Amino acid sequence: MRTGVWLVGARGSVATTSIVGALALRAGLTGPTGCVTELPELRGPALPSFADLVFGGHDPVATPLAKRADALAAAGVLPARLVAALGAELAAVDHEVRPAPADGSQADRAAAVVADLTAFRDRHRLDRVVVVNVSATEPAAPPHPAHTDPDALAAALAGPDEVLPASSLYAYAAFTAGCPYVDFTPSTGARLPALETLAARHGLPYAGHDGKTGETLVKSVLAPMFAMRHLTVRSWSGANLLGGGDGANLADPDANAAKVRSKDRLLGEILGYVPQGHTRIDYVEDLGDFKTAWDLVTFAGFLGTPMRMEFTWHGCDSALAAPLVLDLARLTAAAHAAGRRGPLADLAFFFKDPLAAPTHSLAEQWDRLARFTAALHAEHGGAA
Repeated sequence: MRTGVWLVGARGSVATTSIVGALALRAGLTGPTGCVTELPELRGPALPSFADLVFGGHDPVATPLAKRADALAAAGVLPARLVAALGAELAAVDHEVRPAPADGSQADRAAAVVADLTAFRDRHRLDRVVVVNVSATEPAAPPHPAHTDPDALAAALAGPDEVLPASSLYAYAAFTAGCPYVDFTPSTGARLPALETLAARHGLPYAGHDGKTGETLVKSVLAPMFAMRHLTVRSWSGANLLGGGDGANLADPDANAAKVRSKDRLLGEILGYVPQGHTRIDYVEDLGDFKTAWDLVTFAGFLGTPMRMEFTWHGCDSALAAPLVLDLARLTAAAHAAGRRGPLADLAFFFKDPLAAPTHSLAEQWDRLARFTAALHAEHGGAA
């Protein structure tokens, strides 16, 4: 099943790491550590192989992928030996990265994206193309009357106003081109009624939002522990320090607020109440593509005895996110091939703020993901 993976933000750190990783896996130069879809419980015939993935994308930055990969290797994110071994393959992918459309109305820009997606699919004779947004986090989108109806939205996009944020414009273009869409950021993406209707009209699946790679991943494991032990969480505060392009983008207060909202939803939904405390995100340029999170949890046990827990998470954001991007592309492609449509709630395992998620507990999300994937393999005609 030849599958296109069209990355919005194709020359960013996460996209570059995803591309290098997929090319290295295809060449047998590395193992699939971090790729959830390679676990025995999920692996199977419904998923496109790494060799079947063909990469392209949009980015306003013109720096070649090989140079971006060199920079990430110098920063300790990528093994230099892989970057050196994959020069020709990176150059081939680089030919499939287009400048982000910037001219004309939003309707013109959406049409340009549709044309690029269609040409990419035809040029490589792909069965389908999955559009994955790994660009910078956006501020929350202000409401607009056209957000509720796809026909009104199409008319509004032809006007002079910026009706949709970039993530939603890409979702609109993806659905118009017949492509599933995944939002790995906390941006608005497909989370608008008009876009939900448009996806249903075209029979397309979509997933998001905000890949769960670090501190929130730990919260989704620990919070159910407190709930199941009937311990009262009095406060939960977190300090996140990160560098790189994501950190620089989150120095903007509006983008920062959107990210914090995404991170903070989980506790209230797992615990059934919102404890005191807050999450803070600060940009520290010297950290580069690495991040540190420190959390303090205060809780009460039997007879109200006060207790506390602290944990620290040090991680490389791109190396944590990239295998999940590959997982999501493979799973969404398989869901599309199986005729799934609408929000893929069973992919909630991968997201901080998942669409239509019935639970935020990682263990419960894992069970749903395993059942979902087993069904895809069964429908494909093989066993997981």
